[in-house]
Amino acid sequence: MNNNSNYVVIMAGGIGSRFWPLSQPQYPKQFLDFLGNGKTFLQETIERFLPIAPIENILIVTNQEYEDIVKKQIPNIPSENILLEPARKNTAPCIAYANSVINSRNKFANIVVSPSDHLILNVDKFHNVIKTGIDFISQNDVLLTIGIKPTRPETGYGYIQINSDEKSKKNILRVKTFTEKPNLELANFFLKSGDFYWNSGIFMWNINTINDSFNKYMPEVYHLFKEFTVQKKQDTKKLAYIYSECPNISIDYGIMEKADNVYVIKADFGWSDLGTWGSLYENLNKDNNNNVIFGKNVYIQDSKGNYINISNNTTAIINGVNNLIIVEQDGKILISDKNKEQDIKILVNLLKK
Repeated sequence: MNNNSNYVVIMAGGIGSRFWPLSQPQYPKQFLDFLGNGKTFLQETIERFLPIAPIENILIVTNQEYEDIVKKQIPNIPSENILLEPARKNTAPCIAYANSVINSRNKFANIVVSPSDHLILNVDKFHNVIKTGIDFISQNDVLLTIGIKPTRPETGYGYIQINSDEKSKKNILRVKTFTEKPNLELANFFLKSGDFYWNSGIFMWNINTINDSFNKYMPEVYHLFKEFTVQKKQDTKKLAYIYSECPNISIDYGIMEKADNVYVIKADFGWSDLGTWGSLYENLNKDNNNNVIFGKNVYIQDSKGNYINISNNTTAIINGVNNLIIVEQDGKILISDKNKEQDIKILVNLLKK
């Protein structure tokens, strides 16, 4: 596989508010070691993509306040590959910014776009899916996303409906519909139908295809970045103006749900977007009582199914509780029923106000 025309865009600008209090705006979850393996989510993601593209073809798009963190955690990445956003405007402007940089370097680039905080359990299978996808988008004028076969009626993920009437070629099918986070009844229907896959948020396309799509479906964003002159030292004033003019919109709403050349590659490589404490809990090793425990001074009795993360300089006694999220960091404490964790982001936003 010739990697010279392969580029990877890592989106690493979020604040991870669902993981409060460990994830804070000044040091969010993509820069933390949540899995206890000595690597942050961002470091894991970069490492995973090195067989796909050389480090000089990997771009990290993040908020300008995280520049020093990225340089410290990924010291071998060229500084010009750290793209600093002046504002958070969701994924469409983020991707348009990366496109403008890649377009200035390689007019025939094949691009993979990925969040920085996903869990991939089977990396070999993941690489096979990515390589198959790159081969497809390099030969076809398509926008490709990865669909994960659902294993439960998950209400926290978006869904992709495939066109099951088509014959599948290398597990790649045309997308019929996108559905954002459904209620439980609809999620159960999706699971039983067999036509719906979880939307992984990982995309693949050729630079010319995505540029044409921006021009067609988001022309205001396309023309703003078309005029942006990419230099070794970023033009911060020009970039600030561009972002002030960009809408706050995801690539899903801005392009993917409108385009008629969207395909999905079906995959099963042990994926989780780790967007909630519950999804993190499901993917970590547990004790005999199904507790996940981080912290040197945690004493637990008669308790089952809990996620517990206590800083090492704090002592905690936990007794007679089940299925809770208990997290302590820097004088901040979260205690929540695992079944009500979708409310955490709302409560954190209220806390900010």
